[in-house]
Amino acid sequence: MSTSSSKKVIYAALAGNSLISITKFIAAFYSGSSAMLSEGIHSLVDTGNQILLLHGLKKAQQPADEQFPFGHGKEIYFWSFIVAILIFAVGAGVSIYEGVHHILAPTLMGDPTLSFYVLGIAMLFEGAAWLFAFKEFTRSKGKWGYIEAVKRGKDPSMFVVLFEDSAAMLGLMVAFIGIGISHATGDPLYDGLASVIIGLILGGTAIWLAYETKSLLIGESANPELISNIRDVVNQHDTVESINELLTMHMGPDFVLVTMNVDFRDDLTSDKLEQSIANMDRQIKQQCPTVKRVFIEAQAWDALTAKHQNAGL
Repeated sequence: MSTSSSKKVIYAALAGNSLISITKFIAAFYSGSSAMLSEGIHSLVDTGNQILLLHGLKKAQQPADEQFPFGHGKEIYFWSFIVAILIFAVGAGVSIYEGVHHILAPTLMGDPTLSFYVLGIAMLFEGAAWLFAFKEFTRSKGKWGYIEAVKRGKDPSMFVVLFEDSAAMLGLMVAFIGIGISHATGDPLYDGLASVIIGLILGGTAIWLAYETKSLLIGESANPELISNIRDVVNQHDTVESINELLTMHMGPDFVLVTMNVDFRDDLTSDKLEQSIANMDRQIKQQCPTVKRVFIEAQAWDALTAKHQNAGL
């Protein structure tokens, strides 16, 4: 998923959430609905989350410097994790609190007509944003299944927005049902229950997002296909006996760091060894564009050098 595609998805979600958040609060004020208030808080939190994701994408594009020699690519992982925390702490926490408070101290609802109109409009905006995010995610996932693409994807901004929009659509349906039942029965209990269910949906979404972004933030390896391609490139060189160790780590969605310990032939001269390593570095970066830095430790050369040094003592 390119940065431009990620930004398009985030901008679409930001536009949808910002347009409907105020109307939800207005409808909650006039109807006295706890579920509608939870939906307003949900949209407000989502709006803030999209701003944080855009900030993370901008920070991630900063070039490497002396303090951060491998760049700032992991900024997007950090801010995606912060988004998950905000969804859990603010969105889920406040929604559940409002729902429980409404259940323990129920108040009669006002006219829900405005709430139904707002929920209908919100479904249109959220549905459009979800469809756009889903199409982009489907295009970027390639041959992987949807769950596999989430687990193996290295750009969390895409599935964060998709998860948020999915939770928003579920929340809207729950709010619609809860307000409708409360209005039909005259019992505000169902409105409070709807608010609690919305909070649980947000909480589940937040936990899943935090779980998926945690490994990227800590330092996740590249996908097996990329590692296999790197091995193939190295093993094609007749100067190589074997690869003793190959380690990779994503420093950002499009930045893979590669380190390896290679057993070279013992009869290589220093010039041939240097040329072989230079060729590997160039070919790996050409065939695997996401690989930006390659560090190769020559196992056989280290052993041979130590042998000669010991012989000269």
